[in-house]
Amino acid sequence: MGTYAAEIGETFEKPCPFGDCSAGIAFTYLGQTVIPTGYSEAGVEFGGISGLDFDTATGRFIALSDDRAERGPVRVYELDVDVSAHGLQGVSVLRHIPLRDVGDKPFTPQSVDPEALRLGAEGLYWTSEEGGKARLPPSVRVSSSDGVHLREFSLLDDFAPTADGSSGIRDHLAFESLAILPSGDVLVALEAALQQDGPKPSLTESSPARVVQFDAISGKPKAQYVYMISPIPQAGAEGEKAMTGLSEMLSLGDGRVLMIERSFAEGAGNTIKIFMVDLASGTDVSDIDSLAEHDGHVVPFLKTEVLDLNGIGLSPDNIEAMAIGKARDGTEILLLAADNNFSPRQKTQFFAFKIVRRGQ
Repeated sequence: MGTYAAEIGETFEKPCPFGDCSAGIAFTYLGQTVIPTGYSEAGVEFGGISGLDFDTATGRFIALSDDRAERGPVRVYELDVDVSAHGLQGVSVLRHIPLRDVGDKPFTPQSVDPEALRLGAEGLYWTSEEGGKARLPPSVRVSSSDGVHLREFSLLDDFAPTADGSSGIRDHLAFESLAILPSGDVLVALEAALQQDGPKPSLTESSPARVVQFDAISGKPKAQYVYMISPIPQAGAEGEKAMTGLSEMLSLGDGRVLMIERSFAEGAGNTIKIFMVDLASGTDVSDIDSLAEHDGHVVPFLKTEVLDLNGIGLSPDNIEAMAIGKARDGTEILLLAADNNFSPRQKTQFFAFKIVRRGQ
């Protein structure tokens, strides 16, 4: 078998997602760059990048670390991304901004589990996945641009983890992704199904992950939808670990969002696929306590695959972050980032693509 890898300038097109040519999109590969595990900025180890967005005011990207205040403060980073239509040259870490808890106090270790980040009207909107042995509920928080705690969205009772595992979020499979719609509403998605809704993804089964739409002003949920996570695409070697989940979500601003399904199989590595979702296609399931026990009609979001990183010859690591921004030359850029889990066996990896909206 021959080898193949995407070349800089090569374009990958999905002209008519869902059979709708007005939704057409194409991605031109601009390259990748890596920041090795162990790199430090201002004495704090860099890594764990799980959220990413673009600040139009500064022309720079911001990134959220999922460090739970164990290697440094809970923090976001300001990144300078050297990219143009000619390619991705590198990523520089400019500074980190500590995020503060209620009362302007630093977060104590293990008290929060940062995962997703977006810039919104008030500043930084970010999620804490939670779960774990402490059975902490997932949350959506709002901080000012300089890290001061402003408020927290209303908790959904059915999402709180339970001691017997009969309902609520599964450990570390909660609020992994967040998007802000043009209306200002905030979408937050689970990484896999609630305990009461159905199974985690397996090699043969998909998983119904809830997507919650919050009113950004009140912080209260106004709708819930279902996104079906595909089955695990590849088994682990000799029966070893294999998993998949929804790791990121990004609004395209036209009633559609991009979703990353991130998979890992021991011995085979990561599989990263990006799907487009039509937000107008799903049933509101706010009033359904258990999708597994519901015998009525539920329509999940319509989705279609628009980019398979492995399928175009790339070797992605643990991709958990995605943002659209502008290069210095005005090129619209899709930037992806990998969470290295602060592991020497992994790396903070960035991929850049030029986005072409074919259907508009």
